[in-house]
Amino acid sequence: MRICVYGGASTVIGEKYITATEDLGRKIAQRGHGMVFGAGANGLMGAVARGVNENGGEIIGVVPTFFNVDGALFDKCTQLIRTETMRERKQIMEDNADAFIMTPGGIGTFEEFFEILTLKQLGRHTKPIAIFSIDGYYDGIAEMMETAIRENFIREEIKNLYKVFEDINQMLDYLETCDRTEYSILDLKDIK
Repeated sequence: MRICVYGGASTVIGEKYITATEDLGRKIAQRGHGMVFGAGANGLMGAVARGVNENGGEIIGVVPTFFNVDGALFDKCTQLIRTETMRERKQIMEDNADAFIMTPGGIGTFEEFFEILTLKQLGRHTKPIAIFSIDGYYDGIAEMMETAIRENFIREEIKNLYKVFEDINQMLDYLETCDRTEYSILDLKDIK
């Protein structure tokens, strides 16, 4: 299985995030999986790539050509794919992945997660999606989703499309065994 990992590229984040995400990368490779990601060398992108690389896992990096900055790209990718646009980058990452993990991040990470979740809600894929909530980082998103459900902006069933984890092994077990139920656009959207 090849897992797409989304995550922040900040160089000033806390060490607890780096340590946990490097461990995630190691465990991805130890379980025989590969990874596709945004090709960054810094932050959590770099951390997960280092972990996968330490254990000999496949790493596919996908990066737009305008990210041509020294030291910004992870230099040990098995394959590096260059794109012209961010939109093309996300499509290639999606096409090359069998599952998705969102690690802590910022606006770009949120956008990638919500796009892949929206596509699953619309029946465009059945791939499992996990949120790695290191030290409760994504408690706020879980609360926001509950508010949207309570206020009838999204259906309760949307929670079947992803799961939140703090434990890496439980998260990888979920990705490896997740039910790949197919949904149509009418199953999870209120359309009249």
